[in-house]
Amino acid sequence: MKRLLTTLFATGTLLSATAQTSTDTTSVPAFKLSGSADVYYKYNLNGNYTDNKTSFTNSHNSFELGMVSLKIEHGFKKGSIVADLGFGKRAGEFSYNDVPGSSNGLSMAIKQLYVSYQLTNKVKLSLGSYATHVGYELVDAYLNRNYSMSYMFSYGPFFNTGLKADFTLSSSLSAMVGVFNPTDLKSVSENSHKYIGAQLGFTPASAPVKLYLNYLEGKDTSSIQNHQVDFVATYQFSKIFGLGYNGTYSTYLNSHLKGESNASANWWGSALYVNLDFTDKLGLTLRGEYFSDKKGLKVFTTTPTGGNVVAGTLSFNYKVGNLTLIPEFRLDKSSVDLFSKSDGVPTTTTANVLFAATYHF
Repeated sequence: MKRLLTTLFATGTLLSATAQTSTDTTSVPAFKLSGSADVYYKYNLNGNYTDNKTSFTNSHNSFELGMVSLKIEHGFKKGSIVADLGFGKRAGEFSYNDVPGSSNGLSMAIKQLYVSYQLTNKVKLSLGSYATHVGYELVDAYLNRNYSMSYMFSYGPFFNTGLKADFTLSSSLSAMVGVFNPTDLKSVSENSHKYIGAQLGFTPASAPVKLYLNYLEGKDTSSIQNHQVDFVATYQFSKIFGLGYNGTYSTYLNSHLKGESNASANWWGSALYVNLDFTDKLGLTLRGEYFSDKKGLKVFTTTPTGGNVVAGTLSFNYKVGNLTLIPEFRLDKSSVDLFSKSDGVPTTTTANVLFAATYHF
């Protein structure tokens, strides 16, 4: 009996293997689950939390939770889906139009949700909401070497919702064109004008350089016409030394004020990132940024003459596996009294000491 059972089991195994090789030729769907989290402590040397004029670090002398992210990716044949969820203050501020009370530490937001279809080997269509193509920095803290954000990131677009087509023009040249809702809106019910976005990317295999020219234009829900041109470049000179650059120029034209002297206004910014990696575990990044807002569109909305800000941020990165520790010092200098001391006295400078930890899997 034992010999008979053994024979039957072997025969069944052989038939099963034969059936799998002869009839089951469908590839297994691709599935990926990833995530990240970040926490930080920040101390403002002016002694208040109102000095922060950029995203995600509006605090003083407080331990803070940043964001927990869970990202699900699934692909089968030519179709795929990406669902990226965020929990925490950072997620609420990123989706400020969709999350009531976005400064609430318990905020939950859909950072990204889109479905893609590989139309050909060189063309992919994506429908949904995704992080904007404009700019150098990203919402997920572990993807940035500085923890605090630049002015250009904070006052540029965060995400776009609509339909886009990505093109592979050659091994080193790529392009994207898309039609979107007005900036940072996942849903529009009134004055539903559309934005046009485009990107041209150059990433040659023969040189450690990446170049991206980005464009975004359209009318917002207040019928104000916006044009933004953005340029991003990186160059890795060696394993130790690399540079990054981001420059952006944005203009606004109120269609109801054509012919008037104050019909148009603009803001622009420029930032250089100096990256040094002494070992695989230890590195630093120095970010220098100039942000001009002379028309008072973004930072200087309460200042009649507008102004500009020069900001320097020095961040160390110490990596232990997927964990990164980030001690950081930042100094911001404004052309006018943008900041204030704890007693309310206005001042042109502010400085922050920050310690952050990020983890990803």
